[in-house]
Amino acid sequence: MKGIIKRLGAILTASVMTVGMTYICPVSAEDVLYSGECEDLVLGNGATVVTKVYNDEYPGYTGEGFVWVTNSGNMSMTVTAPETGMYRLTTSCIMYLGNDGENREGMVSVERSDGSTWSKTVKIPHTDTWTEFSFGDIKLTEGENTVTFGDGWGYVIYDNCTLAKTPKTDYSKATSTLTDENATAEAKSLMGYLKSVYGDHILSGQQEIYGGGNDGNMELEFEWIQEKTGKQPAIRGFDFMNYNPLYGWEDGTTERAIDWCNNKNGIVTAAWHINVPIDFENYTLGEPVDWTECTYKNYQTSNSTFNTANVIVKGTKEYEYFQLAMEDLAEQLLILQENNVPVIFRPLHEAQGNEGNYGDGTAWFWWGDRGPEVYKELWKLLYTTLTETYGVHNLIWEFNSYNYANSPSWYPGDEYVDIVAYDKYNVDYNRDDGLTSGPNVSAISAIFHYLVELTDGNKMVAMSENDTVPTVENMIVEAAGWLYFCPWYGDHLMSERYQDPVTLSETYNSEYCITLDELPADWKTSYSGSGPDDTTTTTETTSNSAEDTTISTTTTTDLKDTSTTTTTVITTVSSDSSSSTNTSDSSTTTATKEVIPSDIIYGDVNLDDSVSMVDLVFINKYMAKIVTFNDQQLANADSCMDGYITSSDASVLLQFLVLSINELPVQPNE
Repeated sequence: MKGIIKRLGAILTASVMTVGMTYICPVSAEDVLYSGECEDLVLGNGATVVTKVYNDEYPGYTGEGFVWVTNSGNMSMTVTAPETGMYRLTTSCIMYLGNDGENREGMVSVERSDGSTWSKTVKIPHTDTWTEFSFGDIKLTEGENTVTFGDGWGYVIYDNCTLAKTPKTDYSKATSTLTDENATAEAKSLMGYLKSVYGDHILSGQQEIYGGGNDGNMELEFEWIQEKTGKQPAIRGFDFMNYNPLYGWEDGTTERAIDWCNNKNGIVTAAWHINVPIDFENYTLGEPVDWTECTYKNYQTSNSTFNTANVIVKGTKEYEYFQLAMEDLAEQLLILQENNVPVIFRPLHEAQGNEGNYGDGTAWFWWGDRGPEVYKELWKLLYTTLTETYGVHNLIWEFNSYNYANSPSWYPGDEYVDIVAYDKYNVDYNRDDGLTSGPNVSAISAIFHYLVELTDGNKMVAMSENDTVPTVENMIVEAAGWLYFCPWYGDHLMSERYQDPVTLSETYNSEYCITLDELPADWKTSYSGSGPDDTTTTTETTSNSAEDTTISTTTTTDLKDTSTTTTTVITTVSSDSSSSTNTSDSSTTTATKEVIPSDIIYGDVNLDDSVSMVDLVFINKYMAKIVTFNDQQLANADSCMDGYITSSDASVLLQFLVLSINELPVQPNE
C-alpha cells in the first residue's frame, strides 16, 4: 500500500502538461473515486502484469509491477458515483513504440448505472518515461458504473490510475481584453458582453447558407427556428467565401450582416472558406477562374498544385495570391467596420480537422494541409495584414481547435487569439448516450474542459459549429459552459436526424439560453468599461510662423481600457492669403509646410497620384496612430472637407472606391 499512497499524492498535485499530452488538473482527495495500481484492476485478455517488456526495463513504476497491454487488452474498474456528473480518468503510462511525435490509439468506455453506454478513442503519444496521460472526462450516473480503458492498438504499459471528479471551471479567468490593442469600441463592448454571460448562459446562434443555396432564400433556417421555437437566435453566422480573386461575386453577405447587427440588434460571426485554383501551377494572378475549378480542400483530395507552405514565403505566387485574397476580405470587413459592426471572426477554421486520414497526416482544408507550423504562420500573416496593413479593428479573433493529443501544436498563441472554439458533429460518431442514431444532445463536456485547459482558462470557449444543440440539462450536469452554439445550415438544423424541434424549443425558451429578443439594446456600447466620467481629453498645441494650413490634434483617452481616439482639425487656405482661419474652436498646431489648394488630390493619401484601397489603409492606420501624415497627406485625406480627419473620411473614401459615389470631395452639407 505504500506505493499506492505515494502515487496518489503525486497524482493529486499533478500540473498541466503542455506538449503532446492531454491536460491533467489538480483534484482533491474527497473527489477521488479510485486511485491505485493498474495491476489491481480487472484485466481483460491481452493485459498482463509484468516488470519488463522484451527484457527492457522501465524503472520508476510503483507497486509490484505494471500492466502490459497488447493488442486489444484492457483494464476495468467498478466505482460508485455519488452523483451524476463528469469524472476524469488519468493514468501514468509509457507508449514505448516508435519515435517522438508518433501515437497509438487507445480506448475508454463506460457502462453506466442507468444502462447507457459510451466509448471514445484517444491517441496516446510516444514517451520514453512514465508520463501522466488523461483519457478525458467521462459522464457517470449516480450509482455503480464500470469504466474500461486500454484496448485500441495496444502496446502501452500502465502503472497506476486515478478516477476523480472533473475540476470545476473558473469562468472568471477568461479575459475580456482583445488582442488587437486598436480594436473598435464596438468590438471591445461585444467582447465585454460575451464575458458578462460566459459560464452563466449560452448564446443561441445559427449559420446561414451561403451562395445561392435554398433557392436564394437566405432566411429559410431562421424562419424554421421562428416556427419551431417562437424565437430568433442571438448570433447569425456568415461566410465571406464568395468575395475572392477568382470567381468573386456579390452575394449580399456584407449587407445582410449590417442589417442583422444594426437593424435587428443581432451579433455577427463569420467564417472564410477561401478558395484556391486547383490548377494553380498554370494559373495567372488576377485571372477569373470558374468556381468548379476551385477548391478549399487539401491538395490530397483535390489534386491541387497550390502549395500552402509557399503562402508564407514572400515572392512566391502562392504568397501573392493570398495577398489578393486578403485584400478582397479586408474590403468587406472595412465596410462592416465603417458601419460599426463588430465580428466574431473565425478564419482558417478546422485546420487540424480529420488529421491523420492521409499519408502525410494533414487536414481536410488547404490551409491545414502542410501541418501546424505552416498553419500558425499563416494565421499570424492574416492577423497582422488585416490589423496593420488594412486597419481592420472590428474583429474578435476566434481559433477553431480540436482535442487531439497534439492539438496544442496548432494553437497560434494567446497574442493572436481572443476566443477558442470547437465544431461539434457527433450524431454519427462519438456518441455518449448509448444510442446509434437520432439527435445527440450531449454537451461534450470532455472537449469543453480540454479546450478550457488549452489556454489555462484564459480564453472563452464556444461551440462555433454543431449538429444537435445540447440540452440545458446536459450542459448544466456536465458543467460545460459553452459561450454559444451555432448549428450548420440545412439538415443539420432542420432534419429530425439532428434536431428534435420540441427539445430545441425547450432550449431556446429556457432561462439559460439567450435569444435575439433578450440581447441588451446597448451591447455594442456599454460593456467595454468606458463611460462619460472615465475619459480625459488633452489637446496638443505648438506654434510656428504663420502658414497656409493649421492642424489641431485632440486625443481622448479612456481611463478604464486605456484606448485613445485622435481627431485632427485642418484648415487650408490659398497660398496668397495673408492669414488662415481655423474651422474649429480648438487650439491649433501651425503646419510647417505650405499646401496649395490646386495641389490637393482628395483621396490620394499615399501621394502616388491615384486613389485606391491603399489610401483607405493609410487613413485607418493614421487614425490608429500607426503612421503620421505630412501636411499634403492631411489635406488630401480630408475627403469630407470639414477640416477633420475622422472615420467619416474613411467612409467617404470607401464609398468612392466601391462606386457608391462618383467623385471626391464630398461637400460639408452633402
